[in-house]
Amino acid sequence: MSTDLELLEAWKTGDRKAGSELFERHFDSICRFFANKVQSDVDDLVQRTFIACVEGKERFRGQSSFRTYLFGVAHNVLRSHLRKRRREGERFDFGVTSVFDLGLSPTTLIAQRKEQLLILQALRRIPLDHQIVLELYYWESMTAKDLGEVLDIPEGTVRGRIRRAKQLLEEQLAELAETDDLESTMSNLDSWARSLRAKILQTKS
Repeated sequence: MSTDLELLEAWKTGDRKAGSELFERHFDSICRFFANKVQSDVDDLVQRTFIACVEGKERFRGQSSFRTYLFGVAHNVLRSHLRKRRREGERFDFGVTSVFDLGLSPTTLIAQRKEQLLILQALRRIPLDHQIVLELYYWESMTAKDLGEVLDIPEGTVRGRIRRAKQLLEEQLAELAETDDLESTMSNLDSWARSLRAKILQTKS
């Protein structure tokens, strides 16, 4: 089986089959990345990510995995997309602003359990920097090292951001959840969050 980099090199030289294989290999993951943050632009953003990846191939030196490089590109595409949506003079800071603050209501994800719905809603209400960290941590099983490469920040900063993101998520869950459901949701936060990964794949299939 060809490696990601071999497929990318072939795609760059005009091998459409290699490009299709590379696209299919990572399509679900990149789809998940955008799905809980935008409304109707997921397919366009996925396409833009892969195009930007090919156009910027020379910047990829193989010092990290192609997967983290690809998510880094997706992260930049998302930032550019959301900044263009802001109104003139409107303050926009990924460390402060959430999907909820932007007035976005992604509808591509359908939760089967109440706990899953609560987590999706809570994720959309925490700052985007923290939402991104948690979703990549839970849904893509990325390590702090991986996340550091994707976000271009030190590994220690990533670990601190994960801890803070979990705190913020718990605070939002406390505001959204009914008293009887909160204890169950909080005690199983990791499993509920990870269980959404499969559901997102089903929704996009």
